Amino acid sequence: MFAAADPANADGRRKLDRALRQALDASAPSDQHKVIVRAKAGYTTWVRQELAARGEQITSEHPSIDGMTVQFAGAALERFCASQAVLSCSSDAEISPTAAPVARKGTTPAVNSLLGNLGIGIDPTGGAGITVALIDSGLDPSKAFHGQIKTFYDFTDGATRLVRKPSDDYGHGTHVAGLIGGMQLTADRDFQGVAPAVDFVVIKVLDAEGKGKTSDVIRAIEFVVANKKALGVDIINLSLGHPIFEPADTDPLVQAVERASRQGVVVVTSAGNYGTNPETGEIGYAGTTSPGNAPSAITAGAYDHNATVARDDDRVTDYSSRGPTWYDGRSKPDIVAPGHYLASEASVRSGLFASYPTLHRRGKSGKSFLTLSGTSMAAGVTTGVVALMQQAARENGHVLTPHLVKALLQYTAIPLKDDNGQAYDVLTQGTGGINAAGALKLARELDLRVTGTGIKWSALAPCSVQLSACTSTFAGRTFNWAQNIVWGENIVWGESVHYNLPAWALNIVWGESVNASGQVVWGDALRTGDNIVWGDNIVWGDNIVWGDNIVWGDNIVWGESLDDNIVWGNTDDGGPDNAGGKNIVWGEDENIVWGNALRIAKSGGGR
Repeated sequence: MFAAADPANADGRRKLDRALRQALDASAPSDQHKVIVRAKAGYTTWVRQELAARGEQITSEHPSIDGMTVQFAGAALERFCASQAVLSCSSDAEISPTAAPVARKGTTPAVNSLLGNLGIGIDPTGGAGITVALIDSGLDPSKAFHGQIKTFYDFTDGATRLVRKPSDDYGHGTHVAGLIGGMQLTADRDFQGVAPAVDFVVIKVLDAEGKGKTSDVIRAIEFVVANKKALGVDIINLSLGHPIFEPADTDPLVQAVERASRQGVVVVTSAGNYGTNPETGEIGYAGTTSPGNAPSAITAGAYDHNATVARDDDRVTDYSSRGPTWYDGRSKPDIVAPGHYLASEASVRSGLFASYPTLHRRGKSGKSFLTLSGTSMAAGVTTGVVALMQQAARENGHVLTPHLVKALLQYTAIPLKDDNGQAYDVLTQGTGGINAAGALKLARELDLRVTGTGIKWSALAPCSVQLSACTSTFAGRTFNWAQNIVWGENIVWGESVHYNLPAWALNIVWGESVNASGQVVWGDALRTGDNIVWGDNIVWGDNIVWGDNIVWGDNIVWGESLDDNIVWGNTDDGGPDNAGGKNIVWGEDENIVWGNALRIAKSGGGR
């Protein structure tokens, strides 16, 4: 066993995430804390033995991330986490769904027009042969999901229960599932799901109030990956999250998502609903939630399609969380999808349905539906599109890797513009609004058997040669695809998705630079010296310089709530210490540089 660490060792405090540090500062030494402990590689057994020797209770194991959930007294926590065998100690944070009961201003539209806005029609066979793991509040087994629910497990409160009769006492999971693949009656076709023939493996992690724990979500992800073949799971939908409390490399939930991606499971996550200051309504950046900050996840922000097929009136919603991701400074979301005021399947005995009668919608059949908004809904729509893409590839004898799915979605996205006709920046919309028609078109044209440097695996002509090959038409208007992907800190233009590149492999994290020689040389990396230029707005290097479209004010604050960590400011008064308030450096241990002024977070936290 390893030796106990010196209680005065600051390393123990450094390994705690921000939520745990704040909890310790606000509690008595004897207070209990539920903690996800991750061991360094090769030290899991040592950590387990030491916990047993100390009499600490392990409530659940997380083998995929070398972790375990433990009840700790505050006095022992910091000392134990200082051990050389411990990689990190994270709060078993509360998980919440990323949907909200938002009323639409003006006249309520008669129809959703969702499928038309995606560029597809109603296909009763859409998603056939594809299985989605819905990790959420459950799923009400209505006629819309007849024969589609393979199995149902309840993972709430640390349990693992196989449930014979599915249910959804909160209602969120049913709504998301309806968008993914609810099969409605002909009279209710306006509420049709994207992939109505998809199958579901349902794992309940949110209770009747829509609350859950990070450890239960991790267990659910691990269960799905471990039983991927037996359950036939292709995609995981995570329309939930918690504030980011630590870098992605140590975040247990993020690492569980990364492991699932490396195992070939496409993970779709919501970006979060923290895009506006709740007090002022001001647009903010850096509000992405975990696990939306997972590099390899497909993170969906939300846009309002205004209940039309046309794309000209699509607008990113104010509440949709923007990037960059806290701590790591990565670009998120990856794409945006319809997520505002979407009517979908309702669990009529659920808490959500009972609480918001004004958001009920009635179909022509007389059936009741529920209207919700949020990046939860956008993630559900995205998952449905991914199911169609995997179905199309499978019909050609192929399976798309998670990285390739993301690349196709980003490459074929339709860049969105605001009310002034200005393109949204990449931290707001990723590469643009999801384009199911374009993504399916490209997915069908790939021959994954083709390998070799410089040999195209796409039957489509290069966009530079035949522009019409890289366009999609909506409501009589033709739109160019984005024709780029966001890889790490590079915006990659050109024909990257037309070739079988090592970047699409399973054994790397999205954004890592690898090819046959060990490095990806993208060519159009938009690199200027040590800086990387994001469009016209952002220079990314030793400093982050925000242009006219993004204003960082004077109030980056690390506080006790997520709202305190998001950059809201519209003030241009010079920032703290007259440093300008526009340049920051994401450093180690929460260092923030404002222009020439350096503010360093002390180990005790707080500012």
